[in-house]
Amino acid sequence: MTHWIIAPVVLPALLAPFIVLAARYHIGIQRVFSVAGVLALISVAAGLAWQASDGTITLYQLGDWAAPFGIVLVADRLSTLMVLLTAVLALFVLLYAIGSEWDNRGRHFHALFQFQLMGIMGAFLTGDLFNLFVFFEVLLIASYGLMIHSGGNARLRAGVQYVLFNLLGSTLFLFALGAIYAEAGTLNMADLAQRVRLIDGAETVGIRLAAVLLLLVFAIKAAVLPLHFWLPSSYAEAPAPVAALFAIMTKVGAYAIIRVYTMIFSPDLDVTAGLHTTWLMPAALASLAIGMIGVLAARHLDRLVAFAVIGSMGMVMVAISLFTPTSITAALYYTVHSTLAAAALFLIVDLVRTGRADLNLIAQPVVPGAALTSALFFLAAIAMAGLPPLSGFVGKLLVLDAAFSTSAAAWIWAVVLSSSLICVVGFSRAGSTLFWKAKSMPVSDEAAETTAATPAPATLSYVAVGGLLALLVAHTVFAGPATAYMADISDQLFNPEPYIETVLDTPGKLSTPKEGY
Repeated sequence: MTHWIIAPVVLPALLAPFIVLAARYHIGIQRVFSVAGVLALISVAAGLAWQASDGTITLYQLGDWAAPFGIVLVADRLSTLMVLLTAVLALFVLLYAIGSEWDNRGRHFHALFQFQLMGIMGAFLTGDLFNLFVFFEVLLIASYGLMIHSGGNARLRAGVQYVLFNLLGSTLFLFALGAIYAEAGTLNMADLAQRVRLIDGAETVGIRLAAVLLLLVFAIKAAVLPLHFWLPSSYAEAPAPVAALFAIMTKVGAYAIIRVYTMIFSPDLDVTAGLHTTWLMPAALASLAIGMIGVLAARHLDRLVAFAVIGSMGMVMVAISLFTPTSITAALYYTVHSTLAAAALFLIVDLVRTGRADLNLIAQPVVPGAALTSALFFLAAIAMAGLPPLSGFVGKLLVLDAAFSTSAAAWIWAVVLSSSLICVVGFSRAGSTLFWKAKSMPVSDEAAETTAATPAPATLSYVAVGGLLALLVAHTVFAGPATAYMADISDQLFNPEPYIETVLDTPGKLSTPKEGY
């Protein structure tokens, strides 16, 4: 048993209170420790991903208590990929927050940021459904604090809406856990995967109810229609670095669906057959369509990007809902792409905001740094719309290929292609209004003085956005190896026996009955 598995959870958990207690009034010290912590996370995550790349599944038993009695963390290809993606994203988001000084516009930004990372890392690594619920709650608390960072009535209203929707999800999660424990007597994922298969066919009501409730909970986290209402306002009103970090938050819901519905409630399981495949596909297609229509209809740039996130999650869920190794491969490739693209767009929104009265999609005078910002927006928009040559185009081809031989192929192809066209039109309209029409506007003397007095965004901010776009380019250039690795992850997911054996057969306390019991 290696202790490195728990490091992505423990490191931010220890760093956050240290920042609060020892560096509360020293923003410079907070920045140093926060960046150092994220760099350490990247190192640990890269090591775990390398260790898991050959198919090795590593287990960490907290307190050396064997499953299913104790809490376990499990590092396989999927969990380490998501941990590494989160750590890399966190670095660029943190650099932007420092460069733009968003971290200095309120209190405890860096401490909350670390707690947020703790919740995300724990959700990806846990091997227990109850602890998945616990880490979801850590996410909820930290993300609410980050969302209302720097204050404002609009931000507070959006934060309250966000909390209410997610508390509803938490309530449903508890109901689902209660139903599962009543039926199976365990919440350990590996143990549950074995016990669910032993449930008598005539007594499946409770477990089927739990499977549906879990799907609803994860759909809320993933912002799948019609459970997406919390996302547009929440993401649009959140500070730019926070919204960029939230790009990984919806992926936690997608990750949970992939994990639970390939290992526990797998498509070949008679007890829950058809429950998720029947309803998830229509909801995913509707999310994709509504998200891209929202891009076209949006009147504010921040809401346009928020609706693009809904559409991209719809694309991910379309691939997941097919529940084949090929479709999960496509979903994972597109997940990495959409996380980086959405984060870059939210940061670019903040660059556009610099020197403007608002984010309304109307022509306004040119602002400092508009040329570079427009180039970055162009690249990020191409990526999100799925145009060649960037990774969004590759990801959509993978999804379409996975759906080609299915009965829903016609619907999937029609919705994906038409929504892509709508997305292109929406982003083209926004870009031409913000940058091209702005250049042709006559500038008054007063506006010229205001523009001259407005400082251009910091270089570090551009470095952060450029880094995310560079990762998108790398994801495109190395699409072959990346897709092959995603296929390896998919094969491991659809062959859960090694995972189950690693978790349940690793010795520890209470792994064997004691004498006299």
